Amino acid sequence: MSEGHVAFEFEAKNVSPETLATLGEGHIAYVKQIRSEDVPDLFPEAPKIAPGLKLFALHAADGTPIMLTDSREAAVANAWSNELQAVSVH
Repeated sequence: MSEGHVAFEFEAKNVSPETLATLGEGHIAYVKQIRSEDVPDLFPEAPKIAPGLKLFALHAADGTPIMLTDSREAAVANAWSNELQAVSVH
């Protein structure tokens, strides 16, 4: 495994939804590419953003949105500055 990547191996049938939701809590955040049309659902306080933009959201391991940016690099940098290991979600 290369540096900066995290892997988990387990049998999903033995993991409860509650346990899965807390996996990596406080240590791992994930970066997900989103469309600007999805922003109001994830970040209700965000100002109106033009449709059709590609953005990146940083989420806590439990799915809580942390930040929104226009670059994956900025999302990863924010994770690192908060002592979180960033992983990508496709």
